[in-house]
Amino acid sequence: MSFESDKRFNDFKHFPRGLRRSGEFTVAEADSLEKYGTAMLALYQGTQAPRDDVESAFVEQIKSGAAGANPHAKVWFKYLKVIGPKRVHRLCTIVGGASEESSGGGASFDVGGGSGGGSDESID
Repeated sequence: MSFESDKRFNDFKHFPRGLRRSGEFTVAEADSLEKYGTAMLALYQGTQAPRDDVESAFVEQIKSGAAGANPHAKVWFKYLKVIGPKRVHRLCTIVGGASEESSGGGASFDVGGGSGGGSDESID
């Protein structure tokens, strides 16, 4: 049988409450990772040689980076994506950095008449 292992897979470093309770995986995906994850990790790291064609196909798909129709490879790629580095999305960025503005060399953003100061003109 493929992906046999004596112990269940747990990653308490990334999922302190467990894979099932993380909210990242479906019940079927969490079951698959818990049941086969130890063997998948060993195959991924190269510490275990593939024992059959299913495991060989898994290793080839992992090396190529495409999961195809293999459910084991799909779950493993999802696991790697979840534990991978997070991308930070910012709503705004400072172009050129803050040091230009403080040194006086930056662009001026006068929105008024250009006199530099605030005016007490009323808008009619």
